[in-house]
Amino acid sequence: MTRIKRGTVTKKRHSRLLKKTKGFWGQRSNVFQRAKETLMRAMAFAFTGRKLRKRDMRSLFIMRIKAAAERNGTKYNTLIHGLHKADIQLNRKMLSQLAVYDPQIFAKLVAMAQAA
Repeated sequence: MTRIKRGTVTKKRHSRLLKKTKGFWGQRSNVFQRAKETLMRAMAFAFTGRKLRKRDMRSLFIMRIKAAAERNGTKYNTLIHGLHKADIQLNRKMLSQLAVYDPQIFAKLVAMAQAA
């Protein structure tokens, strides 16, 4: 019976993981077991960070809309309620973009929301 050598598969798996940990400190970048532990932890933090970034961006959009609404003489919650009643379906990201880059259009939206 022939002998099966499996070193190439293991080496490939190790090198693929060690490539991802390049730049980590000390053994965390070049010892497989330490690198795997650190990479798993880093990936968990990255997953959490992606969720937190969405939360942070939404709060930024709301702050921008609130500031622009106050400049146009209304409050944030009355603006959002008026937009829903007027059946204007713009999300907060688009509203904040309009507030920053096109204040005239935003003012028209505020007027439409107040009318509804």
